Amino acid sequence: MGHGVFMLKKTNRQPGEAHIKYLDADLDLIAAGDYVICAVTGRKIPLAALRYWSVDLQEAYVDAAAAASRMVEKA
Repeated sequence: MGHGVFMLKKTNRQPGEAHIKYLDADLDLIAAGDYVICAVTGRKIPLAALRYWSVDLQEAYVDAAAAASRMVEKA
């Protein structure tokens, strides 16, 4: 599970859902947007607040609890 800090350039900020490739300690912005959806809760996660994701599952999580619950579910 990745945990890193992703800094957006002001030129990359656009309204709507972003499409991201989740890497080990970084993110690759595929399509600009200002949020992603948590795979567990369905809540919007502003990109500035994105801290938890799975490289293997290519999913974002709103917080550590959501990430942990997903890992238990997939085990």
